[in-house]
Amino acid sequence: MRTLIVGHGGRESALAFRMAEHSELHALMGHENPTIVRHVAGSGGSYATGDVCDPEVVAAFARAKEIDLAMVSADEPLQAGVVDALLAQGTRAVGPTRAGAEIEWNKVFARSLLSEVAPEAAPLVRVVTAAHEVDEAIEFFGSTPVAVKPAGLTGGKGVKVMGPHLADHEAAREYARNLLARGGSGERVLIEEKIIGAEFTIQAISDGRTVLFPPATYDYPYRYDGDEGPGTGGMGSLSVEGSILPFMTARHYAEACSIIERVIERLGSEGRRFTGVMNSGFFATADGVKVIEFNARFGDPECMNIMSLFSGNWPEVMERMSSGNLSEGDLSLAQEASLVLYLVSPDYALRAGGPYEFSLHEERIRDAGCHVFFASAVDLGEDVYRTVGTSRAVALATTAPTLQSARERVVHCAASVDVLEWRRDVGDDGYLNGLSELVAGAPAPVEAA
Repeated sequence: MRTLIVGHGGRESALAFRMAEHSELHALMGHENPTIVRHVAGSGGSYATGDVCDPEVVAAFARAKEIDLAMVSADEPLQAGVVDALLAQGTRAVGPTRAGAEIEWNKVFARSLLSEVAPEAAPLVRVVTAAHEVDEAIEFFGSTPVAVKPAGLTGGKGVKVMGPHLADHEAAREYARNLLARGGSGERVLIEEKIIGAEFTIQAISDGRTVLFPPATYDYPYRYDGDEGPGTGGMGSLSVEGSILPFMTARHYAEACSIIERVIERLGSEGRRFTGVMNSGFFATADGVKVIEFNARFGDPECMNIMSLFSGNWPEVMERMSSGNLSEGDLSLAQEASLVLYLVSPDYALRAGGPYEFSLHEERIRDAGCHVFFASAVDLGEDVYRTVGTSRAVALATTAPTLQSARERVVHCAASVDVLEWRRDVGDDGYLNGLSELVAGAPAPVEAA
C-alpha cells in the first residue's frame, strides 16, 4: 500500500513512524523534517516540499505517486479543504472535510453545536463582532474572570485568560478590541467565563460512526516551569497507565467521551464528513466537565503519546476509518504511561532571534529508550540540526510501566541535547498533585444573570 502524510510537525513525524512500518510512505512537507525523511526512505517512498495548505498541490502529488490512502492531521490543511480535493479525485483519505473540520476552525459554530448537544458542558459565552459590543459583553460577566478567544485557528497561541495572561477585565477589553481590529471586517471574538479546573484532552479516533477512546492526555501549554510565561502549542504531554489522569474521576472521562460521541453524531447528521481524530479539550471540575475546544485532528504533542503506545498496524486502522469499518479492537495500545517532552529554541513563543544550530545524537537517544520526533528543524549532517522559524524543534517520547520511570528516561535524553530549552516539570508528581487540588476546590460555574 502507498500512503501519504501531509505536513511536517512532530505530530506528522509520529504518524509517519507508524505508517512506514506497514506501507510505502510518501510525504508532502513544508520543510524537510528529518524524522519524516528517514521513514520515507526506509519504506521505499518519496517526498516533496510544497504548500501543504494548497489542495491542488496536495492532490497533484497524490496523483503522481498513485497514493492509496492519505492522512491529513493538521489544522490549516483541513481548513483549506485538502481532504475535499483528495476525495474529489478518488484518493481515499483520513481526516474530515472542510465542513467537518469547521468544529475546529470556527469556534462560534463549535459553541453553537455544543449548546445543542451538550449544554451542560458549555461555558457561558458572548460573541462580539465590533468594538462597541465589547463593553456590554464584559459587563455581562460581572466580577467573573473571563477568557478571550479569536473565532478562528490560533495554533494554540491566540487564547488569553484573566490571571495568566490578562491582568483584569480592562485588559480583556483591550485584547478583544485588538483582535477585532487585527482581523478586519467579519472578525468574531468569543468572550467566555473562566472555568476553574484542570485541563485534559482525549484523542478520539472515529470513522464517523464508531468512536474509539484512548487514555486521557495532559499537555503543558505554557512556556516555562510552573505554567509561567506565554501560552504555547504545548511543551510536553503525558498519559498514565489507566484511562484517567490522577486529577480526574471515572465520571469526568465518561462524560467527556459521551460529549465527543454526540458531537461526531451531529456532524454526520448534518452531512459533514468526519473521519480521523477529534482531539477534544476539557476542564475537569468539581461539578463535572466543561468543554474548552474541539480540534479536528490529533493534538501536537498528544499524537506522539498515542503513537508511542500503539502496537498495531496503523495503515490498516486508517483503512478502516476511511471505509467506515472501524471496530473496538482496532486501537491496540500498551497499558503503560507515556511522556513527551518538546525541546524548543530559546526564542520559542518569544521575540524571534534564530535560527539556532544544535547537536542531537539520535541513535544514542533511541538506544536509551526514547523516540525522536523532529518538528521545526532540518538536518545539516553529522548530528547537527538547525531550527526552522520559531516553533518547537524536536520532541522526545517514551513509554514505561510508570510515569516516573518514563520521566527519568526522557529527562536523561533531553540533557544530552545542547542549545535547546525544555520544561523541567513535565511529568512531575508535585505538579500533578496541584492539579488534583485545583479540581477538588473548583467552585460551581457562575449562572447567567
